[in-house]
Amino acid sequence: MHVATLATEDDFEGWRDSARKFASLKVSAGAIVWQVGDAVGDLLAATADPVPLVDVALPFSVPRPFVDLSRMAIRHSDPERFGLLYALLLKVRDDPRVLQDQTDPQVRRIELMAKDVRRDIHKMRAFVRFREIGFGEEQRFVAWFEPSHHIVRANAAFFVDRFASMRWSILTPDVSLHWDGTTLREAPGAARSDAPDGDPLEETWKTYYASIFNPARVKIGAMLKEMPRKYWKNMPETALVPGLIASAQARESAMVTASRDALGANATVSWAALRDEAMGCTRCPLFKDATQTVFGEGPLDARLMFLGEQPGDQEDLAGKPFVGPAGQMFDRALDQAGLDRQVSYITNAVKHFKYEQRGKRRIHAKPNGGEIQACRWWYGQERELIRPLVTVAMGATAARQMLGKVVTISGTRGIPHRLDDGSEGWVTIHPSFLLRIQEKAEAEAEYLRFVDDLKRVKERVAALS
Repeated sequence: MHVATLATEDDFEGWRDSARKFASLKVSAGAIVWQVGDAVGDLLAATADPVPLVDVALPFSVPRPFVDLSRMAIRHSDPERFGLLYALLLKVRDDPRVLQDQTDPQVRRIELMAKDVRRDIHKMRAFVRFREIGFGEEQRFVAWFEPSHHIVRANAAFFVDRFASMRWSILTPDVSLHWDGTTLREAPGAARSDAPDGDPLEETWKTYYASIFNPARVKIGAMLKEMPRKYWKNMPETALVPGLIASAQARESAMVTASRDALGANATVSWAALRDEAMGCTRCPLFKDATQTVFGEGPLDARLMFLGEQPGDQEDLAGKPFVGPAGQMFDRALDQAGLDRQVSYITNAVKHFKYEQRGKRRIHAKPNGGEIQACRWWYGQERELIRPLVTVAMGATAARQMLGKVVTISGTRGIPHRLDDGSEGWVTIHPSFLLRIQEKAEAEAEYLRFVDDLKRVKERVAALS
C-alpha cells in the first residue's frame, strides 16, 4: 500500500507530482491512499508502509484539457477525488481520446465535479458581503462565507484585483484570507462568530433594495437556483426576501390598480395597458417558442365571458382568439344558439401557443399545471376588468383555470358553478373536440349537445341580467 500526502485540500501540484511518480511505477489506483496533511484518509493508511518512489518520474504526456479538468476538479469536496483523478490519468495516458467520450462514467463524474467547483467559485464572487469594522487606520472590511468546495485560494486573486484599495478579510471554516492593501496573507479557518453581524450602512441598503424589488419579475424557482438559501444569512437584503415574495402578487395587483386609478378608472385604457403588459409576459417558458401573446378580446362591459384553453396555430399567428377551424365551429354553434359573439368577451386560459413541431406543422400540446397557473394572474385581471355575470369554460384546461382545480368535463358539465367573485360558471367541451370526432353521426350528436349547452348559458345570462 502506498501513501501520498498532500499539503492542502486543493494541492494540485502535489497531487500531480505524486501521480506522475506512481504512474511511472505502474501503481494501480486501488493501491494508493491519499491524505491531506496529517489527516488519515483511509484506515489502511495508518498501518501502511510507504513504498519509496523514484526521484525522477519517467516522462509521459497527457492532453492539456485533462490538466485543466484535474486542476478544477481537485478543489471538489469529494474525499475520493484524488483517487478518481489518478484512475482517469492512467486511462488517459493509455488512450487520450477517452476525454471525448461523454458516456464514460469516470469522465462524466469528474466533469460534474469540475462543474460544481466552477459554480461554487462563481457563488463566492457573487455572494460575499463585506461589513465594515473600526475607523480611520483601524478600518477594515470583513466577510464570512461557507463554500461547498475548496475554492477560497482559487478566488484570492479575484478579490485582490477587485478590492485592491480596501483592507479586507474573508473568513471561511477551512482557511481565511487577509489583504492589507499590499500583501495577501493566508490564515487558519474561522468561526461564524468571528465575523461582524452588520454595519451602519446595512439599513440604508435594505431600504434601497426593498424599493427596487420588482414583484412583476419574481421567479422564485430561478432565484433559489441562483441564490440558494445557504447564502442568505450572509447578505443583509435576503432577510427581506421572504416578505417581499409573499407580497409579490398583492404588490403586482396594486401596481395595476394604481395604474388604473391614475388613468381615471378608464376601463378601456386600463385593459389596453394590461394587454400591452401581457405582450411581454415571461411567466412560463411558453413565450420562447410562441409567436406572440394572444390576449382576450370583446366589449369590456360584456355580461358573458368565454374561456378557451390556449391559442392554436392560426391564433398564434393572428394574435386573436378563436379564428382557426375551432373558431369557425364555435361561431357556427353560437349562431345556432342565438348568441352574438360581438357582445361576448373571449379569451383563453393560457395565452401562448404550446405545440410540438412535426415537419412543417405545429401540433397542439396540452399545457401543464405550471403553465396554467402562470397565466392565472392574467385571467384574474381580465375578470376584474370585465366582471362577467356568466363565464363558460370550454375544455378541461379552461375548467381548471376557472375553478382553480383539476376537474373532468363529464363531472362538471351541465351544472352551474358559483365562482369566487359570486358570478356563475359553466363547463362544456372545447369546439376542437368536435373536429376530432371521426364518426359523422357521433360528431353531429356532440355538436347539438354543445349548442344546447350554449342555449342554456344564454338563458342564464338573461335570468341574471
